[in-house]
Amino acid sequence: MRQASPAGGVGLRGGAAERYTAAVTAGRTYRRFAHKGANFRICTERFEAATAEIVRRRAVLEAYLAGHRAFGESLAPVAAREGTPEVARWMAEAAAAAGVGPMAAVAGAMAAYAARAAMAAGATEAVVENGGDLVAITRAPLVVGLYTGAGPLAGRLALAIEPRPAGLAICSSSGRMGHSLSLGACDLATVVAADAALADAAATRAGNLVRTAGDIDGALQRIMAIPGIDGVLLVKDDRIGLAGHPGRLVAHRDAAIELKVTRDPLSQ
Repeated sequence: MRQASPAGGVGLRGGAAERYTAAVTAGRTYRRFAHKGANFRICTERFEAATAEIVRRRAVLEAYLAGHRAFGESLAPVAAREGTPEVARWMAEAAAAAGVGPMAAVAGAMAAYAARAAMAAGATEAVVENGGDLVAITRAPLVVGLYTGAGPLAGRLALAIEPRPAGLAICSSSGRMGHSLSLGACDLATVVAADAALADAAATRAGNLVRTAGDIDGALQRIMAIPGIDGVLLVKDDRIGLAGHPGRLVAHRDAAIELKVTRDPLSQ
């Protein structure tokens, strides 16, 4: 499905929000973790396994970046060198598919590694949100709030996600919020895919493509042409664009929304 419509055409129901995205469902408890400038919210019984994996994978990536400066700075795809560690190779492949620099995939990759590590340690579920990039391995439905900042749709949108025991990534980018670089002016670009690094990179690409509401249709077509993308949601001013199967669009009405926003010091 692909459409661009005024906000008034959207069906509405309850949920909650993070800086770009957040997962909130009855019975789940989220803990916070910060490392190397990244801010995580994690829901899993194996929290320590998840955080240890974040630290380990980040150290591996930083060691690689120390000898491969272009990989960390380029805004265009960079080929992985021979002997590249798994995390950097995964990021490079995702970035090449989306047409962006490798670091556009880092947050999604780290969230995925954390969620997988928790499951490998015996968790029954793992939901990891890393600055707007969320990975969910779940046995029960999940509501993912979409935070669009101060625009006309702020605090109103969410995606209802069915149980995904095999895992699902819901990654977002914005040209209006956060310290991550965006070349566009999209209020919110959210991409859903099984591959978290790909979803993260594609969300960056989608955000880069939208400067006005008139760019939405073309951006939807280009992102859905990337193999492996399940769905896309784009928000610009009072316009919403949907393509593929990003989840069921609903609304959230959470009076405590400001208490749930990840406050990144670099974006305040």
